[in-house]
Amino acid sequence: MTGPTDLPTLPDARFAGLLDEARALQTKTVELRREIHRNPEIGLHLPKTQASIKAALEGLPLEITEGKSTTSLTAILRGGKPGPAILLRGDMDALPLHEDTGLDFASEDDGAMHACGHDTHVAMLASAARLLSEHVDELAGSVVFMFQPGEEGEHGARHMIHEGVLDASGARVEKAFGLHIFTQVAAGIVQTRPGPIMASANSFHVTVTGRGGHGSAPHQAIDPVPAAAAMVSALQTMVTRKVSVFEPAVVSVTRIETGTTTNIIPETAFLEGTIRTLSERTQAFVREELPRVCEAVGAAHGVRVSAEVLPGYPVTVNDPKVAGRVLELAAEVLGADNSEFMENPVMGAEDFSYVLQRVPGAFAFLGACPPDADLATVEANHSNRVVFEEDAMANGVAMYAAFALDALR
Repeated sequence: MTGPTDLPTLPDARFAGLLDEARALQTKTVELRREIHRNPEIGLHLPKTQASIKAALEGLPLEITEGKSTTSLTAILRGGKPGPAILLRGDMDALPLHEDTGLDFASEDDGAMHACGHDTHVAMLASAARLLSEHVDELAGSVVFMFQPGEEGEHGARHMIHEGVLDASGARVEKAFGLHIFTQVAAGIVQTRPGPIMASANSFHVTVTGRGGHGSAPHQAIDPVPAAAAMVSALQTMVTRKVSVFEPAVVSVTRIETGTTTNIIPETAFLEGTIRTLSERTQAFVREELPRVCEAVGAAHGVRVSAEVLPGYPVTVNDPKVAGRVLELAAEVLGADNSEFMENPVMGAEDFSYVLQRVPGAFAFLGACPPDADLATVEANHSNRVVFEEDAMANGVAMYAAFALDALR
């Protein structure tokens, strides 16, 4: 006797009640998030943040080690049965800007703010460690919790990889997962995609040297200002005419500095900016072409040019199978309405890319738009007025836990 073959899949018993367990930890999650938010730290050395995390993990069956070159923390939860290791990551550092949210737990440091939500990442990962500790007998393998400083341009992930985070459990981790909170997605929704999800990032610096003189007699000087202005236009033309429209690239000149007053033609002008691409091939082309364009424009204007492209984060590339599984888990654990395929990558950059270069894994976004905000106009990550919906953090805790339980079944 046969029956229909299109019956819905029964819910996996391992995930029954997982979201409720994450919600039960919400008070602890919020407390840790707000403690870290009040005390933001920038860069690779975050002693107060590290101390807060250690206190939150106290009493859990974790093997905790501190970084040597940074204030990173690595915590290992060994399952009740033998098996492989997987990695869950949360970044810890803040940004150098003054907070203007008006929150009652706003930053107490006028020069630093958790404007990218890394405080929520730490809090979610710590609560996931607590939740998974209650399920340790169900884990066939080890979970490595990667609390990472220095994501904002300081290559913190690379420091931790150099110090052995990928082998911290005694075996190379086989899968990795990271979450990033995002206000421009409805609260609680998890988004990801296979392949490139975030861009590479390089910075460039260009110095243009002419000959100074009086502003009333430019013919007696060699003015670097029009040369620098021409370079800005030429770089935009380079992107639109030399890079395929199917290989996205962004070149933005974000700073121009020259001159001292109205009647002096300066000797030098300085430009700097960023390069974003979604493939290593396009990245290599733009890195080589940018200095050539600037030097050619400089030659036409009779000025000397020194152009340098500095390496930054590589493209963040999701393993297709792991990314697909993350979307399935989100649908099963959070509900189908909270699992969303991400159509397009984000042109921001992320140093979790270093982990995904070495380990199959996935990076995903967690929506946290406040309920009274409009997705089209909400303050975005890196704004000094950004506010994240804290209720969404329970979904993040559940996703971290589900990923581990699924990978180590």
